[in-house]
Amino acid sequence: MSEERNTSGSEGSERGGDRKFFAKPKFCQFCADKTLTIDYKKIDLLRKYVTEEGSIRPRRQTGACARHQRAVAAAVKQARHVALLPFHGRSADDR
Repeated sequence: MSEERNTSGSEGSERGGDRKFFAKPKFCQFCADKTLTIDYKKIDLLRKYVTEEGSIRPRRQTGACARHQRAVAAAVKQARHVALLPFHGRSADDR
């Protein structure tokens, strides 16, 4: 009944050790560039943080820190309210 287990971790292929995709480390673009500001009027910047369907991308996709992700979400919501960004991805012409 003595089972020998390999604890060295050399059996990586069984647990997905041969991964083809390596995620690059994400960093907050607003913390890196202090001159970059988050404003609801910067539509080209805010579109990077919104999906094609119109929902706000999560932090794990954008790489923004918590403080700046909250500011981006508030700016996107404000831009939607002022009608600079759509609430959903489809326009009225796509129906």
